[in-house]
Amino acid sequence: MKWLVTGGAGFIGSNFVFFLIEKYPEDQIICLDSLTYGGHLETLESVMENPRFTFIKADITDRKAVCDLFLKEKPDVVINFAAESHVDRSVTKPDIFLKTNILGAGVLMDACRQYGIKRYHQVSTDEVYGDLPLDRPDLFFTENTPLCASSPYSASKASADLLVQAYHRTFGLPVSISRCSNNYGPYQFPEKLIPLMLIRALKNQPLPVYGTGENVRDWLYVADHCAAIDLVVQKGKAGGVYNIGGHNERTNLEVVKTILRVLNKPESLIRFVADRPGHDRRYGVDSTKIQAELGWLPTTGFDEGIQKTICWYLENRSWWEHMASGDLSGAFGKENADTGPARFGIL
Repeated sequence: MKWLVTGGAGFIGSNFVFFLIEKYPEDQIICLDSLTYGGHLETLESVMENPRFTFIKADITDRKAVCDLFLKEKPDVVINFAAESHVDRSVTKPDIFLKTNILGAGVLMDACRQYGIKRYHQVSTDEVYGDLPLDRPDLFFTENTPLCASSPYSASKASADLLVQAYHRTFGLPVSISRCSNNYGPYQFPEKLIPLMLIRALKNQPLPVYGTGENVRDWLYVADHCAAIDLVVQKGKAGGVYNIGGHNERTNLEVVKTILRVLNKPESLIRFVADRPGHDRRYGVDSTKIQAELGWLPTTGFDEGIQKTICWYLENRSWWEHMASGDLSGAFGKENADTGPARFGIL
């Protein structure tokens, strides 16, 4: 089988490429990535010379480039990871998110219709559901929870989900959608919470935490996410939506304190900064459907996963050191210009 993985030079996409290379030794993998700030060829260095792997630099919104690729490579399956994904950047530059996340998905699906594919899979997010109250830990997002996006990022992803479902109903395109909770693990770009805090702690720099740090996220180790996507693509129902949760809810403050504890760093490094606009309070994902239909459950608990993640960053400094000195200006938004990454010396 021939897989087309868009956004495959980014965090989750690259981990999925490695997953496919290992699990399916007869399959061909094509990676399409425009190599914006979140995508890096260094991430794919271990597979670049593999004869079963092909890298193509192009933007998913470039209709000609996408159609040329489909005509030449004739992929069987398309997995769309390509997206602008940082919430704070979406607050300052929402138009980029609308273009890539919505129009890009449309371009890909038009090519899928024209050239024929077995499955188009849209990698989405639990953020399309909005948020849950902190005082109701019994509530969880299900696949039937109404979409209620809070940021330009989550609104663009929700819009793409609706477009994917419309292509299935209108054109009969064989599609599936997965909505995951917060991912973490190797190769995550340094502007995200866990690698940002980890790197700053290693440098004994202050750790900026939004508000009081009580916002809750459900953490999913990236390898578990890759296994779930594979199951959905191979065995999930066409037109189906599947939640993928890590079953590891933690407050942001708990996550930061865990990183400090593992690194043997003092909690005095923590600095509380002004909260961002529309900051979601809690995400909680019900994964009953994918467990019942496909038999998937996460296998990596947070304590194990964070240890593995920290070890990876310690052992792969050359991968992240130059990125951590690059453009992370969107990591904490303009509203925190005096207390965000630039102030703390990460820029």
